[in-house]
Amino acid sequence: MLTGWERQQRARLLAASSITTRVALVRRFAAFTGTPPWEWLPGDVEDWATELLSSPGPLARSTVRNYLNQIAMFCDYLTDARYGWGEQCIEYFGTHPVQICHEDNMPSHSAPYEGRPEVRALTRRELQDFFDHADEQVLRARASGRKGWLPAFRDATLFKVIYGWGLRRREAGNLDLADFSRNPKAPEFGRYGACYVRFGKAVKGSPPRRRTVLTVWDWSVEAVAEYVEEVRPLFGVGRRQLLWPSERGGRVTGRHITRRFAEYRDALGLEEALHPHCLRHSYITHLIEDGADPFFVQRQVGHAWGSTTAIYTHAGSDFMNNALREVLDAGLRGAD
Repeated sequence: MLTGWERQQRARLLAASSITTRVALVRRFAAFTGTPPWEWLPGDVEDWATELLSSPGPLARSTVRNYLNQIAMFCDYLTDARYGWGEQCIEYFGTHPVQICHEDNMPSHSAPYEGRPEVRALTRRELQDFFDHADEQVLRARASGRKGWLPAFRDATLFKVIYGWGLRRREAGNLDLADFSRNPKAPEFGRYGACYVRFGKAVKGSPPRRRTVLTVWDWSVEAVAEYVEEVRPLFGVGRRQLLWPSERGGRVTGRHITRRFAEYRDALGLEEALHPHCLRHSYITHLIEDGADPFFVQRQVGHAWGSTTAIYTHAGSDFMNNALREVLDAGLRGAD
């Protein structure tokens, strides 16, 4: 059954990693029930969901819903008459698989956004303090004569690139030198006028989506240019293209990026809920506050819907009060 389901998904050109994850999840569910698929019951879904949501380490609601959706898709495959699993099971076992996931035991997706509300954009002051702290680590390590100044410089630049181009952690970590190119409409940015993202967020098991992010800030160009020209060669990468080499020659991992961000975050006394994705929130928010067209911002960050971009926007109180003042002043002028 699993082999057939794998073939079906490969025929749909789904990503191999997605297929592997789904099959592993079905095996996990089967191990939980202790029964074969033709004996599964709706109560098995409810028992599993209860366990997933219980402590220790309860999963997020969105994660549980995703898990149950994978089981529902597998059951859809098993109960599809075109594959004949029902007939074979009746012949061999006297029973057949049924769809055990239904509207009364599946979590609904009624909210447009289920992320943690405490995950927010950084204020401009917090962002500057974060970058300043990252730069200070480079200066301290270099002054003491330690080799640690190289990875510290790399990480400080990486965080500036995540914010400077509004990237996801994975998108930034997989950048190569060739992913930066000129933008004829913005020649002042030189070879860093655009950033080509090759590992954008995939949709429903599809390959990673790609997009081109146009450069908007000259300071971000200065930061990445200094790193590429003066620091990156010291890692001994030779002709390899990877932008962020680790001390051992490979790429820096997403786990390293998260760990380094948490280190700097904690040193500044920021909330524990903040993580590298907040830099992307900050990029969106600050562009909107500075008057950028919302559709331009949406295209920059690779959102299919403007509503998603709006959810990521955390307008500060100063921006909101200035906007309110403009509305009130316009109203007063209209009254006159």
